[in-house]
Order: sequence, then C-alpha cells, then structure tokens
Amino acid sequence: MKSLLHRAFLAALAPFVYLGSLPAAAAEPETPKPNILFIFADDWGWGDLSCHGHPYIKTPNIDRLAAEGTEFLRFTVASGVCSPSRTAVITGHFPARYNIDGHFAWVPQNQKRNMPDWLDPAGPTLPRFLQGGGYATAHYGKWHLSNNMIPDSPLPSEYGYDDYGAFNCAGEQMPVHEDARHAIAFIEECHAEAKPFFINLWLHEPHTPFHTVPKYEWRFRAMESEADRIYASVLSHADDRVGTVLDTLDRLGIAENSLVIFSSDNGPARAPQPTELTLQYDTATGAGWGIGASKGTTGGRKGYKAALFEGGICVPFIARWPGKIAAGKVDDESLISAVDLLPTFCEVAGVDLPPDYQPDGVSQVAALKGKAVPNREKPLFWKIDAKWPAAKAKPFHWASYAVVAEHWKLLGNEDSTYVELYDIAADPMEARDLKGQHPEEANRLVELLDQWKTTLPSEPEGSVFSQERFR
Repeated sequence: MKSLLHRAFLAALAPFVYLGSLPAAAAEPETPKPNILFIFADDWGWGDLSCHGHPYIKTPNIDRLAAEGTEFLRFTVASGVCSPSRTAVITGHFPARYNIDGHFAWVPQNQKRNMPDWLDPAGPTLPRFLQGGGYATAHYGKWHLSNNMIPDSPLPSEYGYDDYGAFNCAGEQMPVHEDARHAIAFIEECHAEAKPFFINLWLHEPHTPFHTVPKYEWRFRAMESEADRIYASVLSHADDRVGTVLDTLDRLGIAENSLVIFSSDNGPARAPQPTELTLQYDTATGAGWGIGASKGTTGGRKGYKAALFEGGICVPFIARWPGKIAAGKVDDESLISAVDLLPTFCEVAGVDLPPDYQPDGVSQVAALKGKAVPNREKPLFWKIDAKWPAAKAKPFHWASYAVVAEHWKLLGNEDSTYVELYDIAADPMEARDLKGQHPEEANRLVELLDQWKTTLPSEPEGSVFSQERFR
C-alpha cells in the first residue's frame, strides 16, 4: 500500500517538478524486415495451374497466391534445365559464367561436358548476402547445385544457409514430401525469435520420378488416363504442401509482412514421342513413375524443358506481398528474369550489394509493386547444349544461344549460322520470325551475343572438382 501511495504522490507532483532535462520522445517502433519465401517448383509448366485454365489440374493454394498477389506472365528463367537455372537464382549471374550449361550429373559426365562438379561455394550467393543483413536462411527441397552421386561435394550449409533439408546433394537425402514440414518448423522458430527469414522451398514436383500417394491419386480416380491421373495427383500434393506453409504465415500473423513467390526452374518435361508408363528409380528420391506420366503444358508456347524458346524458359511467376503488391493483378508487360531475383530480394531486405559484386540482373521491386517494365535495362543471355539441325521430334530444341535486348529476342545455333528474331514484347508466343524484315536488329544481336561469349571462361574455375577426377 505504501508503494502505491508513494507512486500516486510522485504522479501528482510531476507537473510542478523539473528534474533537469525533458524526457526523450518515445522511439518509433522499428518496422520489422519482411520475410521472403521463394517457392521454386521443378519442371512445372506455365499451363499447369488451374488459374491458368488447365482442364483437370487443381491448384487452389497457388491460385490463392494469384488472387492475393500479382501474376507476371513474362518471367523467364536463365536456362531450360535445372542446375543452371538454380545457379542464376543463387548467384544473380548467368550460369554460363560458371560453365554450368546442363544438369549436374556424375563426375565423368560433368567432365565430358566441360562442367564443374558443383557450384563454387566461395562465389557470391544470395543467402550469404541476406545473412549479412540479419536474416535467418534456410533451404528445403531439391538442391541440384551438386549431385548426390558426388559425396565430396559441398553441402547447402556452405553456401550460406543456417538450416537445410535437401536431396540431389551430398549427405543424407531428405524425403521429397517433407519440405513443407521443415519450412513450417523454421518459420515458427524465426517467429519466436522475432527474426526475419529467407526460405527456399524448392519442390520436387513435377519432376520424374513421380512419387504418388494414394490420397492424391484418389482425388482424380475418375480420370480414364492413368498418366493424367498420376500427373494431376503429384501437382495436387505439391499444392497442398504450399497451402500448409501459407496457412502457417496466417496463423502466426506474419503474412502481411512476408513476400511469397511461386515459380518453376524451367518448362515442363515431355517425352518426344508416346512413351510407355513404367517405373523409374532415382538415386536421390527413390522409385516412382517415369517420363510416360509427364503431361506438362506450356500454355501454347514453343518447346518444352531444355529449349530456349519460351516453352522451355517462360514459367509461372506469382508474387504476393499484401499492401505492397497489388492483389488479383496480371502484368503481361514486364520482362523479368531469374537473374533479377538476387538484387530484388536484397532490395526488399534492405541489404546493400557488396561493391565488388556485379549482378547480371537488376532489382525489379518497382515492377513487383506495379510499375510495368516492358523493356530490359540490361540484356539477357542464355547458353545450353543443343543439337543442330533440329531433330524432327524436337523442332524447337536446336538453339544453343539466345539473347534478349530491349524488346528483341534472338535465338541462334552454335555458330550463329542460323538465327531467328522475335519482337518478344509484342509476340510472346514467338509466332513471327522477323529477321527478314529487320536484318539490322538480327546482326546487332548476333554481335552482342558474340561479345558476351568472349567474357565466358573456357573451362570451370575455382575449387569445383571432385577428388574422383584425380583417382
């Protein structure tokens, strides 16, 4: 009681007492850094979403992202295949700068293709930049910046991740369906510690083998085609896992301060001709259905996985950030690339890029927030192993190189003796080859491509070789 009376007396006296200095104004509460969740599917075609009009695939959770965010229809990845595409995301560089032009395989195949055995962990990496800005970083799901068949390859933790569970890497292989469970646990831990997070949720689906679960096959039991049923079921399973993570953001009250992006590493895989439905075994993920169940679609774009036409590199890209990114909007103008993600995520996080680091991309925060960017500030380049002349079964898989500058896109074979030119802003389906009408533009882009080739290394550099090469 005495202490209560004492406090009341001091409160009454306070207006008349000067204690030598005025109290400082209460500090404004610091706005917490936004969380970043990057969901990267594997071989998920542009047309493989119910919100993109697919006739039987159901993706209500990803559709929800589109309804609550903005879809960017002109997003392209930096390769038509997995490992180089992922290299661009983590480094912000064209993968050819690291001689990563195809998927990481076992050592003899990497060596034969003049590739390293893994991405050099000593190079610039997005998670390490974000760690320097106070972020907790994690990776769950497919890795493939090395290979599980190369046991001395670096673990994801060596690239700047505080926590990880992965497959297609050295060490223990995380079961493919446990990605969301680990991501939820990490989100809850970061929330409890009031720490911003950056999470890669890199889904296995719908890459082969197709690991089906009875619950999801049952959802599509009325379908006559077994291959279609398998394909729909694995995408439905992936969509449900995405939904559990989105529900966690809601439950913890942090969805408003979280940037969530859904995309894919390249276009859908398709067999070049009808293929029997058989089982397949993968050393990283186990047994499942093979390429005969690959039913991915590109929404009418030319080519599939491994092509540099839009069917191979133009993939879904949906961004949600309540209050910052418009809900229910479709941007069909902005030409955004995977090499833009590193500078974009760093700007979102308030992290300055090191002065000695030069990204190949540019920050696209303004585009995410609604300012369309139809022309590229910097040109984009692609390099991939392709065969010329084109095979009849793969008519759009002949281009070894491509370049986009301003609104033009040029594709060329190995030595540019054959090229095609498209106004990619006006003709995203690449329906009209314009090299005959605009030879000066075609020649200019060939020269630009030739100049870029001179900047590329002739062989892999750094500590990027397995000891298996030297036995």
